[in-house]
Amino acid sequence: MLSSDAVPHTVPVVPPVGTVRLRLDLAYEGTEFSGWARQPGLRTVQGELEAALGRILRLDPAPSLTVAGRTDAGVHARGQVAHVDLPAEALRAVEGRRSGAVDMSAAQRRSALVRRLAGVLPPDVRVQAVTEAPEGFDARFSALSRRYAYRVCDAPGGGDPLRRREVLWYPRPLDVDRMNAAAVHLLGEHDFAAFCKRRDGATTIRELQRLEWTRDAEGLLVATVVADAFCHSMVRALVGCLLAVGEGHRPVEWPADVLLNAVRDSGVNVAAAHGLCLEEVRYPEDGALTHRAQQTRRIRTLGP
Repeated sequence: MLSSDAVPHTVPVVPPVGTVRLRLDLAYEGTEFSGWARQPGLRTVQGELEAALGRILRLDPAPSLTVAGRTDAGVHARGQVAHVDLPAEALRAVEGRRSGAVDMSAAQRRSALVRRLAGVLPPDVRVQAVTEAPEGFDARFSALSRRYAYRVCDAPGGGDPLRRREVLWYPRPLDVDRMNAAAVHLLGEHDFAAFCKRRDGATTIRELQRLEWTRDAEGLLVATVVADAFCHSMVRALVGCLLAVGEGHRPVEWPADVLLNAVRDSGVNVAAAHGLCLEEVRYPEDGALTHRAQQTRRIRTLGP
């Protein structure tokens, strides 16, 4: 009954012998990236980070990152999480060639790695912290939930030009109460096939834990969207569906009808990527990490 992005995963929870697993907390401004996932000939967040790690740690090939959630092109993150398995001695490379330097502790090497990464990464991606991952930690499969925010401006004169890369301007006024009334009927565990781009072998069953719109102090509409996991384009499709309700183009009951049909509806416009930001990934207590990862690897089905 728990989420899986695909068929059962074979990557072990325990890192390979002779390696140490590190947790990386990340932020990036997604405008100039072709999404998270490494792609030949394209600039991606994963590609930039792995190249930087390989350079600093003198590893060839560069180490491979596992991420909590693969964001699409143009989507931002301030709470992304990844892990990497490194040879136990690899972090010694961050000490450089300091003549007569006393060996750093493991914690000092991780702190030095953060500083070194800041010096070689481009300014639109940052590693905010590097910590040794607790036993059983898997950035993707151990996660309990992901929280996204989608920001919209419906001011008639347009949005703040300084925030144009993170806020969608919607040219018609939106009714927050109508959108929240429609969102209530989407909560819970459902097959979200109507709001997802299907992938071979992947389930579209998810548990939507929170979907709520508010207006902040600047007058922006902010959707807070929380689920155990998300399908490809799911958040932006949900937002696009609710925006149509908010402007009065569709009835409040329409999103629930779309969900029930369980097929992509041509009337659902997928909202633009730049309004979306991954804000937080939540994990269980350390002692429950392995169990959570094992549960998440199961293929999900809906109960009776």
